[in-house]
Amino acid sequence: MDIEYQVFQMDAKNKSAVEWKEAVGQEARELIDAWHPDLVYASDDEAQQYVTGHYLNTGIPFVFSGVNKDPAAYGFTASKNVTGVLEIEHFKESAALFKKTVPDAKKIAVVFDDSPIWEPVRKRMQLQADHISGLEFTVWDTITTFAEYQSKIKAYEDQVDGICLVGIFNFKDSNGNNVPYADVLRWTAENSQLPDFSFWIDRATYGTLCVMSVSGYEQGLAAGKIARGILVEGKSPSSFPMEPTTKGQPGINMARAKALGLKIDSHILLCSKVLNNFPWEK
Repeated sequence: MDIEYQVFQMDAKNKSAVEWKEAVGQEARELIDAWHPDLVYASDDEAQQYVTGHYLNTGIPFVFSGVNKDPAAYGFTASKNVTGVLEIEHFKESAALFKKTVPDAKKIAVVFDDSPIWEPVRKRMQLQADHISGLEFTVWDTITTFAEYQSKIKAYEDQVDGICLVGIFNFKDSNGNNVPYADVLRWTAENSQLPDFSFWIDRATYGTLCVMSVSGYEQGLAAGKIARGILVEGKSPSSFPMEPTTKGQPGINMARAKALGLKIDSHILLCSKVLNNFPWEK
C-alpha cells in the first residue's frame, strides 16, 4: 500500500511520572488532530490510557497491540472504532522452560515494580501458579526503588532457588529518576547468583537466563493484518475480535548460563533463540 507514516514514541517505559505521561499523551493527540490520519496504530498500555481512550467512537480507526489489561478497562469493548491484539504473557511455558534449564529449582520469587500495568499480569500469574509442576512461587514482591531491588535480590539467595523478573521499569534511583531496565538487568547478571526468567526476548538479550517470549513479530503481524483489513477491505474495527497471539519464542542467554555454572541441554538450545554474549561485553 502507498502509505505515509508518522511515528510518535512516548518512551513510557523509561519515564513513569503521571504528569509526564499526561503531557506526552497530549502531544501525541495534538499530532493526531493536526495530521488527520486514516488509522492510528497504538502499542502498549500507556498509549491506550493516554491516547486511544480519548478517541472512543470517533471516526478514526485505532488498532492496538501489546495490551496487558482487559480492553474493557479502557472502554474498548463498547467502542466501534477500536480493536487490536492483546499481549498475554506465557507464564506456564516460561516456568516450564526455566524448570528444564534449572531442574533442581523449587522455590521462586516474583518481582514487580509499582506500575499499574502489572496488576492484571499478577492476577493471571497467581491464578496459574499453583498448577505449575515442580515450582512453588513463595514470594510476590512489589519494589519501588533500585536500592530496595538490590537488597531484595541479595536476600533472595537465602530464600529461593530462582527469580521471575516481571516489572523492572519503575525502580527509582536516589534522585527519584527511573533506572533504565537494561541497567537493572546488567546489575542482576553481575551480582545475583540466582537463575532468573521472564516473558520477553529483550530480557534475555540484557542478561536474564531464559524466557518464553511473547513474540513481537506475531503481535505486529496480527495487528498489521487487522489494519490492512480496515484500510483495504473496508471492514469495521468492531468486526475484529480482540484476542492475544499464542505463539511464543524461547530464548536462552548462554553468557548468563555459563556465569551460573549451568549446562543447557542441546535439545533446548536447538529450538531456542540463543544469546551468546552480554551486550555490554561486545
